Amino acid sequence: MLKLKNIDKQEFDAYVEHHPTKSHFLQSLAWGEFSKVKKNLTPYYLGLVNEKEEIVGATLLLQKHLPMNYCYFYAPRGFVIDYNKKEIVKEMTKNVIAFAKGKKAIFVKIDPDIIRKKYNSEDIEIPSTDNAEEVFQTLKECGWHHQGFTKNFETMQPRYTFRIDLEQDLKTIENKFSKTTKQRIAKAQKLETEVKIGEKKDLKEFYHLMMLTESRKDFISYNEDYYETLYEIFNGNDSTAATLFLGKINLDKTIKSLEKTKKNIQDQISILPIDNLSKSAKNKLAELTRQKENTEKEITKYKEAKKEYGKEITLSAHMIIEYGDKAWVLYAGNHNILSETYVNYNTYYEHIKYCKEKGIKIYDQFGTIGDLRKENPRMGLHEFKKKFGGDYIEFLGEWDYVTNSFMYFIFTKLVPFYRKLIRKKSKKELNHEIRNNQ
Repeated sequence: MLKLKNIDKQEFDAYVEHHPTKSHFLQSLAWGEFSKVKKNLTPYYLGLVNEKEEIVGATLLLQKHLPMNYCYFYAPRGFVIDYNKKEIVKEMTKNVIAFAKGKKAIFVKIDPDIIRKKYNSEDIEIPSTDNAEEVFQTLKECGWHHQGFTKNFETMQPRYTFRIDLEQDLKTIENKFSKTTKQRIAKAQKLETEVKIGEKKDLKEFYHLMMLTESRKDFISYNEDYYETLYEIFNGNDSTAATLFLGKINLDKTIKSLEKTKKNIQDQISILPIDNLSKSAKNKLAELTRQKENTEKEITKYKEAKKEYGKEITLSAHMIIEYGDKAWVLYAGNHNILSETYVNYNTYYEHIKYCKEKGIKIYDQFGTIGDLRKENPRMGLHEFKKKFGGDYIEFLGEWDYVTNSFMYFIFTKLVPFYRKLIRKKSKKELNHEIRNNQ
């Protein structure tokens, strides 16, 4: 007989972190504590145990308090169990629902880390070991209601993502980058751009770039304190880490590098015979002259940028979350200027290498779309992430277990309208804050 019980936080985290298939930072102790502090949610760290008190499954349940003492529960990325074991799924469901009813919940939501479909960088479908169709039927039999195969960001967590298998050797990973990505990384490196690991004091710079990105892309994220708290909690726990990567350009180094390039071009021009140039020599001279002129324009541009912005500028800032054998690119912000330096591409490249060197097995770019029509405004985000050659992943989606049908109907109709009003207000506040900080 299996039973669900509150378990020691450290014991819970150790089980989730080392689970062979369903370990996820959204089920971690750190995420539970962060959700309590910044999202006003009550976390429960629950273990499904057998007669010997051995844990056979676990889940972080986040309780959202609602008016009239109602609530709902959410298990982000689903239960940490083996979904191929039907009895475990049934027992976990039965026990969680009983727990939720005892707290006057109107529903429980899960979005299991179950891969429905997976495609490699050549768009060839790869069989998944998650047995999604069987899991789908099992969840239905247990009383869960599927919320549909959504295509964009309508759900609590992204239903699509790109994942890079870091157990491949680095050369194999790089070979899957698109040609454009390789060229842009090479250009960023040629310009002597740098990627540094940031510290807590760099969060202000990170936040500034996040605000600029939000304004440019027309989406709303969080305030500065949100990111600071996330950074502190995830770095205050032995099992998790939040790492800042700062993509910078030192304009003195860039200008020096370009002047060296200009000199090399001039040296090549100087050895060409002045008289009686052959057709190939004339073509070479024309090409070298073009390169020299372009380099001179770049030198002028970066000298002007130095006058306006100073010697060193942070152009890209990313926050990576590490947990177990996985890493997630949780947030990324970019400056509005000097995008032609492609510092963003180099920053991605550097934290891919960083994660591989640390022994991370799966690198998750945390979110893309399933609606791949050209007119989709998120298509640019999708194409950018795709260029790094990861596997394109579709998850099974969200499931609700309804425990109070009437209140569930009220909640699903009225709350979306309320959230829409809040987003409009937040957008106005964000635009005001950006204007005051520019």
